[in-house]
Amino acid sequence: MGDITVRGGIPLHGKLYVQGSKNAALPILAAAILHEGISVIHNCPHILDVENTVQSLLEMGCSVEWHGNSLTIFAGTIQNTEISSEYAAQMRSSVIFLGSLLGRMGSAALPLPGGCTIGKRPIDLHLNSLKRMGAKIEEEKEILFAKAQNIHGADIRLRFPSVGTTENIILAAVLAEGTTRIFNAAREPEITELCRFLKGKGAKIRGEGTDRIVIEGVKKLKDSEFVLMSDRIVAGTYLMAAMSAGGMISLEHAPVCQMAAQFKVLKSMGAQLQIGKDKIVMSAPKRPRALREVATQPYPGFPTDLQSQLLAVLCRARGKSRIIENIFEDRYQIVPQLKKMGAQIDTAAQEAWITGTQCLSGTEVHACELRGGAALIIAGLGAAGETTVKESHFIFRGYEDICGDLRKLGAVIETN
Repeated sequence: MGDITVRGGIPLHGKLYVQGSKNAALPILAAAILHEGISVIHNCPHILDVENTVQSLLEMGCSVEWHGNSLTIFAGTIQNTEISSEYAAQMRSSVIFLGSLLGRMGSAALPLPGGCTIGKRPIDLHLNSLKRMGAKIEEEKEILFAKAQNIHGADIRLRFPSVGTTENIILAAVLAEGTTRIFNAAREPEITELCRFLKGKGAKIRGEGTDRIVIEGVKKLKDSEFVLMSDRIVAGTYLMAAMSAGGMISLEHAPVCQMAAQFKVLKSMGAQLQIGKDKIVMSAPKRPRALREVATQPYPGFPTDLQSQLLAVLCRARGKSRIIENIFEDRYQIVPQLKKMGAQIDTAAQEAWITGTQCLSGTEVHACELRGGAALIIAGLGAAGETTVKESHFIFRGYEDICGDLRKLGAVIETN
């Protein structure tokens, strides 16, 4: 996982199958420890964040086996409730183990989580919610120590519909005494997917997909087998890649019903879309149209995890565009790298103004987080000459084989 070199100016053509969802897989892997038996998860992506989560499960004492893209977890032998700093430092989602470890074991120790440097992402919402459910949490030398003799249900109103907090509450509530109600809950498809997995194990949950979720605690769960949904962000990334390079691509196993906001933006930029039940065929214009304004929002709005990719495409658009980032305060770290390629971008606070240019110029750029790294590849596909993306390890946190997939579409892209 060294550098990635992209040769620009080659339109993309062909078909891809969309991988399993990263943002659904991680909380579901954490949920597997709520049951003392077996959980089988199909269509699980081989990505760094999943591998790190698997290592955490192994350290706890779980048995984990891969068979292709199927993962079998036996959680009946958990002995350790501490997440090591080696894995927690590499991904923000490690905080999701708080809810499941408290729910199953009554204790957890977790280094303050790491991951991408796209903003502060404070975890106070997580901690305050779990405290409402009976947890006692202390921080000592950047390690969170949590204990609960009896996790119990509670009414919790979130000041912001945080995805991670909603997931942590659900995980803690499944085996808790009594009923938990979450108000202003996150509505993302990944929340619905987590609930679908847990309900398949015998959990009592209703309201997922709405802003009010109700969980009635049960005594125990059961063995289950589950097929993970496809990744809407990966699907969107490849559509943005085609918008940058031009051409016509087809995506199979695409989570079409979750992508309405993406389709609206793509059509506004001039894409022609044919949308089936789980298939997308897109013909991209030679040069996209500018967008008057796009604002990232919680689901069902335009996802923040596609903002950087969209920004890269708009660098070549006809006219001036404006992006407003409403979720994370530091999503524009990619801007200096795009400017090295000739992009004309001005930023202030949470807004970016982009004046499209006829063509970007390939050069050496540096990834500093997952989605921004993918966006630099996208920019390279639409640039003249070669673009080399340094620090590419960030990208493999969320994409199984982005280089191999793009090569299937005709891109000239190499790793070294």
